[in-house]
Amino acid sequence: MTEVLSGQTPELVIARLRAAIENGQAWYPAMLEAAAAWPLESEEYAGRHYQYLIGSEALDLILLFERFSRELEDLIPAQERDNLLFRGIAPQELTSDELLAFLGEVRYRQYLNYFYGITVEEALLVVTQSEVRKEHRSLGVRREGTVIDEAFVQLYERTHDEMLDQFRREKRYSKTSTIKIHQLKEFTYWLFKYRLLHSEKARVASDTNKSLNYLKKYARRLQQKSG
Repeated sequence: MTEVLSGQTPELVIARLRAAIENGQAWYPAMLEAAAAWPLESEEYAGRHYQYLIGSEALDLILLFERFSRELEDLIPAQERDNLLFRGIAPQELTSDELLAFLGEVRYRQYLNYFYGITVEEALLVVTQSEVRKEHRSLGVRREGTVIDEAFVQLYERTHDEMLDQFRREKRYSKTSTIKIHQLKEFTYWLFKYRLLHSEKARVASDTNKSLNYLKKYARRLQQKSG
């Protein structure tokens, strides 16, 4: 399997990926091996900014798969591609050891950083907001405009805007009315690290399990719909 290599170029990685698939390798494992060798943290491609590494630590593997897919549309079944890119459903299940073997230690660690630091953190925010809404209904009140801030205070002890302002100050990002997608992901990853630093370990473990359970249920629903 391929470890993260220096001296590669995007063109060479994609050429080898194409050759591997054309020679009979299943496209999903071939893409994982290509991800291990991918040399760029970010790039401008086809008029769009691709930020593969969030905070230089978390690998947005789905975004990288999207990049590969744009080069290999003729080799990848459209339904399998869409299931992966839009539903997160891979064409074959791999164990953690198999993922590690295909991605290599560096990329696998970055993949886990993204999963726990962004995917799981986003799920925790969704679950916490749902709990806030449920509490509002039990009290017979309608305060949708406060749901996000109440969830943020529960998780981070500050409102959304307060956390966003602190994030922008630390990262030296300008304060604008909009935030780019990759910066939003970086903000989520920053929230994850902030929560680890400021929360009790037992609370962190409980919140992680809550998020993972939500993601498992969500994945089952998607599987049922796609099946």
